[in-house]
Amino acid sequence: MNKEELVQEVAKLANATQKETTEVINAFIETVQKTVAKGKKVTLVGFGTFEARKRAARTGRNPQTGAEIKIPAKTAPVFLAGKKFKTVVNGK
Repeated sequence: MNKEELVQEVAKLANATQKETTEVINAFIETVQKTVAKGKKVTLVGFGTFEARKRAARTGRNPQTGAEIKIPAKTAPVFLAGKKFKTVVNGK
């Protein structure tokens, strides 16, 4: 499902226009991105948690040449699925 399909489904369920739904989804995405970028968590009970995690610098290998390369430290966004989400996905 892409963003356009998501907007269509949510608009149907919420009995809203696609334009309104697009604005709400865009605002949600922007808010989550800004909050996580500040180092804070966004928790949606039953759905999951968005957070940023720091990854330490490490040494890796180039798969083509086998040469060692240095991979710099970085902060990566992470999503942890909530219990209810996991249950729905597992068909229980």
